[in-house]
Amino acid sequence: MVFILETEQPLRIGIQKSGRLTEKTIRLLEDIGLKFDDYKSSLMVKCRNLNIELLLIRDDDIPEYVQDGVCDLGFVGANVTAERNANVSVIKDLEFGYCRLSLASPKNGAIKTAEDFQGKRIATSYPNLTKNFFSGKGIDVRIVEISGAVEIAPTLNVADAICDLVSTGSTLKANGLVELEPIFYSQTQLIRTNQPISAEKQELIERLLLRINGRQLAEKSRYIMLNAPASAVEEIKNILPSAKSPTILPLADPEMVAIHSVVPINQFWDIMERLKQVGASDMVILPIQSLIQ
Repeated sequence: MVFILETEQPLRIGIQKSGRLTEKTIRLLEDIGLKFDDYKSSLMVKCRNLNIELLLIRDDDIPEYVQDGVCDLGFVGANVTAERNANVSVIKDLEFGYCRLSLASPKNGAIKTAEDFQGKRIATSYPNLTKNFFSGKGIDVRIVEISGAVEIAPTLNVADAICDLVSTGSTLKANGLVELEPIFYSQTQLIRTNQPISAEKQELIERLLLRINGRQLAEKSRYIMLNAPASAVEEIKNILPSAKSPTILPLADPEMVAIHSVVPINQFWDIMERLKQVGASDMVILPIQSLIQ
């Protein structure tokens, strides 16, 4: 069991209590070594092995809590931070929770482009982002602010069109709407308060960032092990783009070696084919839990 000597207030991190980002945020925290009890049973959860606590709140409240210093960090969608115009610092894009804020209108309606919105009613949960978009184009619209179920507003004649978050577009289609134009692209971000924090908290933030960076890099990489003719080592080293110095081990056959290295996943199949062409064999590919450079 790990005991934590708490010499000051814990680093407090705001996360969404329930919603599309919650499970992935919790999984990220667990993957980087944080240990805590069941987050579903409490609004505040103490980390067991680091001086950290999670505050589980509505995602709309996270930017303000971080801005005011109630939370030191927050995991939240970029769309929420931008809508609230919060005075916080974005310290990391987390590469999950991708979505876009888009204009949409009835499939068979007259609104087809942004210019067609002149004088129209737009239902949205993001009035500031929507208003800023149309103001930038010099288009006068009427914003109808709705907190939920935005997609049914045209059917109820509450609005002529909507501006709402879109991931797959299935909800729009189910409600007879068609996506016209994205106005904001979003993903989950790690934000930090601009209020003063202690040196101890800053050090802990840097430790978390190191771990998150390692996890993200690992997700984009694969560990490979292969056998190859000793005569092909130089060619293979040139093929492996991420290898500063691959591990090369002798085999029982003096003319063969084993090579271990890491390759980026977006070049994976091309690299495998090229390695095969120069004589590599018995290739084993493994996922990586974390990769610290």
